[in-house]
Amino acid sequence: MSTAPQVESSNFEAPSWDTICEAHARIASRIHRTPVLTSHSLDVMARAQFFFKCENFQKTGSFKIRGAANAILSLTDAEAGHGIVTPSSGNHGAAVACAAAWRGVPAYIVMPKNAPAVKCRAVESYGGRITFSEPTITSRQETSARVQAATGAILIHPYDNDRIITGQATAAKELLEEIPDIDAVFAPVSGGGLLSGTCLAAKAMRANIRIVGCEPARADDAYRSLATGTLQSLDSSDTIADGLRASLAPRTFRILRRHLDRVLLVSEEEIVAAMRLVWERMKIIIEPSSAVAIAPLLRPGALTELSLPARPDGAPPKLGVIFSGGNVDLSALPF
Repeated sequence: MSTAPQVESSNFEAPSWDTICEAHARIASRIHRTPVLTSHSLDVMARAQFFFKCENFQKTGSFKIRGAANAILSLTDAEAGHGIVTPSSGNHGAAVACAAAWRGVPAYIVMPKNAPAVKCRAVESYGGRITFSEPTITSRQETSARVQAATGAILIHPYDNDRIITGQATAAKELLEEIPDIDAVFAPVSGGGLLSGTCLAAKAMRANIRIVGCEPARADDAYRSLATGTLQSLDSSDTIADGLRASLAPRTFRILRRHLDRVLLVSEEEIVAAMRLVWERMKIIIEPSSAVAIAPLLRPGALTELSLPARPDGAPPKLGVIFSGGNVDLSALPF
């Protein structure tokens, strides 16, 4: 674990609603407008009304194509000319490789050597050129710097980038356009790009909405950062939610400090149980990182703990859950 003093910058400006709308217009023809699904059986279990934004059905299998497409399609020809380099545990790498192929430029993806084989194959299938690093944030950063120096490629950070954040924000924008009276939205948190974008979009559309981040207890840097007011990080983690092993960056930390209502931690056992339950009841494939967003809502008394205001009609609360992806190694399931 490492910590660094964090002082709120008075001149920091988070991406605006207008930039989110511009990002959505830029990428709309390239991505899927993913469905919002419901599940009566899960509603009954949790005593809530769930609306699942299914980014597991998105191109490249996760929400990451939203941010990658927005960032890469925004580049000038001169900026993109030598290609794109990025560190990734898998989903962002596949998205960058796909978007780089749309631009006709190479993609250099730095992946930890313990990345799931299915995610490595996905990166390669989109034309990405993989360089492996040790499974630590420090090694990924150092390896990315070496690749960038050798190729001249431009770095597209997986989450510490306004264009990435505004691209990811479009998932929540679509969710609230379809279900405008949601009481709260739950999303997983790793580096914070998706959750930051969710905060910015959802609260611009509905100021009193609650936004809750969900995080593995084995990778709890966001929880600790927001609890202490000091940006903290984990250099490595062994959580089964391999897409959530990164740590917040200064940009995402600032956004979440301003807009996020809380972070809920989940155990490895809860992640696996939630993942299996969704597979069984909804008949869809989600990866462990997606299951993190629903896992805390399946606990007894979860809604009481959240203290959500009662709906005027007396109905159960309407809860949006973002399923971030569905890239799973089917030969190594945890159940």
